[in-house]
Amino acid sequence: MATISLMASPKRGHYDAIIVGARCAGAATAMLLARAGLKVLAIDRKPYGSDTLSTHALMRPAVLQLWRWGLLEPVLKAGTPLIETTTFHYGDEEIAIPLASAGSDLPGLIAPRRTVLDRILVDAARKAGAEILHEMAVGDLFADTRGRVRGIEIRAAGRAAVRVSADIVVGADGVGSLVAKCVDAQTLRRGAVSAAHVYGYAPIEPGAGYHWYFRDGIAGSFIPTNDGLACIVASVPTSLFDQRFRLGHARARMDVLEALSPALAAQAANAPKDARLQAFRGVPGYIRQAHGPGWALVGDAGFFRDPITSHGISDALRDAESLARAILDGSEAAFSVWQRQRDMIANQILDTTDAVAGFDWTLDDLGERHRRFSAVLKAEVQALAGHPMPARRAPSSASRPSAHRAPANQDEPPASAGSNLNRNRTGARS
Repeated sequence: MATISLMASPKRGHYDAIIVGARCAGAATAMLLARAGLKVLAIDRKPYGSDTLSTHALMRPAVLQLWRWGLLEPVLKAGTPLIETTTFHYGDEEIAIPLASAGSDLPGLIAPRRTVLDRILVDAARKAGAEILHEMAVGDLFADTRGRVRGIEIRAAGRAAVRVSADIVVGADGVGSLVAKCVDAQTLRRGAVSAAHVYGYAPIEPGAGYHWYFRDGIAGSFIPTNDGLACIVASVPTSLFDQRFRLGHARARMDVLEALSPALAAQAANAPKDARLQAFRGVPGYIRQAHGPGWALVGDAGFFRDPITSHGISDALRDAESLARAILDGSEAAFSVWQRQRDMIANQILDTTDAVAGFDWTLDDLGERHRRFSAVLKAEVQALAGHPMPARRAPSSASRPSAHRAPANQDEPPASAGSNLNRNRTGARS
């Protein structure tokens, strides 16, 4: 599919939902809402099919979601290797775990490149009827006189700003979310630790599994992905990153990998000499307020945890479905349930992730911390398997037909063209 033209513009002046960001969380939310019949617009600053920093590794909850949505097969057909084993290396001890289980519809795990996964989600959203525009920036939100968000202002180089209204605006725009800033979304909880991660890719032989390496104060990951490559990650506390990586990422990363496992370092050394490394210095995790008048947050915009447990994509896909269900239900109770359920699982994941990302463990107790995280994942999978697919709530016989269907967190139709629409309180700019 061709990249969206820079001259593209929204086809409508008003949508049921506008989603800011079209990566995993945004594209999935757009797809689910469009499949249920809503008019959806999603906008992303980056080109269609572009790459982004990622550990790629999908845990079982994310693989389950893709399977439920009919997207697991396309991801595998795109050349994503099937991961059938995961091995934890605690110092010199190795614990290998088979991932395929008898009677399961999931044959293993996957770690697709974001050029593959995000593209497939966007394509599925478009196929369902969602309108998705790339290489456009949302500069601001606008609100009515009572402070309810009513839409977005979008910008593209060399063009006048365009305002588009919506029943609800969803922020799926990551850690630095413009939507969260514009609505002053409250931070409900902050994590206590942060870790830094340096990512690189190297060629590998087919059939490799996940490998997770740990020694006192350092960690590493070996994650097979598309194109015959593995993402090889060196992870350290942010404080150690600031001390040892300031003069160059390459040498310090190799020192960490060598200390973890000479074999892992040898794999990383197979990368082309001009291969580019990517670094994430780390930020503490957080849980933000999930919704408010005319807006909601999903993905990293609403909940972020350190990448060391590779659960970010799982969180994004889970929360996309639960948010879509709340929007389609059309009741205040549905939004309250969504926030409560999201906060419950988010707090558990943040607790168990920080227990690893803090690097305050010993090799003797780290296994128990991983088992606690695994227990959270198992409960998450069970909960997801029991959820129905998001669908628009059937109107009651007593309800009056209306051309406007307000979402759960909106108590009146959108303002007419002659109404007084104001900027949000912050007037934030991207």
